[in-house]
Amino acid sequence: MAKLLFVSDSHGLTSELSNIKNQVDADLLVHCGDSELELDAEQLDGFVKVRGNCDYDNRLPDEQTVEIDSLQVLVTHGHLHQVKSGLTTLSYRAEELGAQVIGFGHTHVAGAEKVGNQLFINPGSIRLPRRIKEKTYAIMEWDKLDDICVSFYTLDGDIVDELTCHTSLLEAY
Repeated sequence: MAKLLFVSDSHGLTSELSNIKNQVDADLLVHCGDSELELDAEQLDGFVKVRGNCDYDNRLPDEQTVEIDSLQVLVTHGHLHQVKSGLTTLSYRAEELGAQVIGFGHTHVAGAEKVGNQLFINPGSIRLPRRIKEKTYAIMEWDKLDDICVSFYTLDGDIVDELTCHTSLLEAY
């Protein structure tokens, strides 16, 4: 089973980020920006990481794409794609890059949503969540592309059931 960890908007937290990294056994670690840490910070070691609007290390890229288990994953913070106004601009960028999974942050609002054949994942914030009180991160797991589960967890590792998303990324013909 493939497993991806998504974290975003940690805004300077270090021990919390390290704890999550050490507790979750994932095939890919993703930080969607606003870590407020340097590119080579120990806490970000092993993460695919991008620059958010509160990150000042110019070595961080604005976006990255990675392939895992035949899925293209676009990682970005979202501020350059106006995600607070909707997902359309980000969707177009993902389409340009051939990405089916899009990890982003910026809004601090946890959630997973499938639009067309794209799965958008915002892990929320482990520092300053919005719309819910829980500080969250997300885990995406799948054996087959027709059975994908995105679950959200608190800093204590408790699942936030109401945010769980089950979906498929197989194209309908």
